[in-house]
Amino acid sequence: MGEGPVTKVKNGVLKVLRGTGAIVEGTAETVKDATVATLRGAGDVVSGAGEVVSQVATSAFDAVNEVGTGLIRTSKGLVVGLLQGVGEVATVTTGVISDTVRAALRGSGQIGGDVTKTAGAIAEGVIGTTESVGVGLSEGAFTLAHTVVTSAKDLGSDLIGTTAATMSGAITGAREVGADVLETVRSTARGFVTGAGEVGGDVTKVTAAAIGGAIDGAKKIGLSAEDAASAAATGAFAAAEEIGESAVHAVRDVAAAGVEGVKAVILGDQDT
Repeated sequence: MGEGPVTKVKNGVLKVLRGTGAIVEGTAETVKDATVATLRGAGDVVSGAGEVVSQVATSAFDAVNEVGTGLIRTSKGLVVGLLQGVGEVATVTTGVISDTVRAALRGSGQIGGDVTKTAGAIAEGVIGTTESVGVGLSEGAFTLAHTVVTSAKDLGSDLIGTTAATMSGAITGAREVGADVLETVRSTARGFVTGAGEVGGDVTKVTAAAIGGAIDGAKKIGLSAEDAASAAATGAFAAAEEIGESAVHAVRDVAAAGVEGVKAVILGDQDT
């Protein structure tokens, strides 16, 4: 009897990790093929996508755990392959993106991986793939960030470190595919603060982490730190306005005080 698609994921990723080829690309191709094969065999593709995403992610991280290396690059390749695979068989929605991000974060945590570092790689993969599978950049970035914040609480991971790493990774992912970096930053920050408001997270700390991650990501690609910080503050402020007055004041205070010596301008705020 031949291997099932999910078993092929583990064996395929093991082969990639033990080989000399590119881990991100090799993992993405392996995961994509297995996802397509599994979904085509499902009776209800739409309702079955979430379960397939979870199973494939678990198998990929089992391979990483067995080899003991390659977590970061495998994480990026995993989300790319999952989104591309679902996109070949069904419509990729923000729900699929959320399932993919959550499964990747959970899988990393289950094998004792550094979820903070993994989050950055996941963000690179999601933002770099979103538009190619038919989801708008703003929607994809918002969903990525919102899922990271809500998952961090569920997984007990470092919310602040994960927020900063995700923002930095999102910027890298946007630059890699020529997407609008500042729009990515705004939408990602909006997703972080919206999520923080929903789970009772500290809006001040999350905003500061988002701005800090934007500054870090901007420096890596040669973008103005001030522009990135302002885009993050603007996105955070948009979310804060929907949460309430205390959140609005929190974002304003962080922007005015600055992060890492960089002050942020909230575009469109009439009271500053």
